[in-house]
Amino acid sequence: MSEAVYPLLGLSRHRMGIDGEGVTTLIAGAGCTLSCAYCINKRLLAEKKPKPVTARELYERVKVDDLYFRATNGGVTFGGGESLLHAEFISEFRKLCPWTINAETSLNVPSENVRLAAESVNRFIVDCKTLDPAVYFRYTGGEEAVFEDNLRLLLSLAGSDRITVRVPVIPGYADAESQKKSAEKLREMGVKSLDLFNYVIK
Repeated sequence: MSEAVYPLLGLSRHRMGIDGEGVTTLIAGAGCTLSCAYCINKRLLAEKKPKPVTARELYERVKVDDLYFRATNGGVTFGGGESLLHAEFISEFRKLCPWTINAETSLNVPSENVRLAAESVNRFIVDCKTLDPAVYFRYTGGEEAVFEDNLRLLLSLAGSDRITVRVPVIPGYADAESQKKSAEKLREMGVKSLDLFNYVIK
């Protein structure tokens, strides 16, 4: 079996309170199952050539901030693109990594990826978009049912304390009432930590 590699687009160091507790380094990777209308990474994903790295190579690059991670209970955050497309890599990186691992994800991935990630990731930052199937498809091109099934699976495997779900108001797609309905349903599913916000479209 060949060693898993990560399609690295770039690193963003010394982030604070944005994508996980303490000081974090965002690890941006290529690849996504969705095509969101307002994707903030669309240009980056389309234009920047990823650099494949092994778990050891990535660890050697991010360990420069080991002191910050340990002092603040911080660590690394896998983003993208879709981080859980690389669940096997994250599993290998976990064996080397002594810090917190966060993953930003749409959960629009095969369920086996969710199961593997649940064993390796400390905290999941889940991008919900909306729980309205028609709006979800119109905005992302994906199936809302996949998201919902995988969120229920992740809740059963990781527990609600390890999951934050982000629910936006999306201009032209999901208004405040839609956001409220999605949030209510998420709470009924067992989600305790919700981040409700508005997309700012420039």
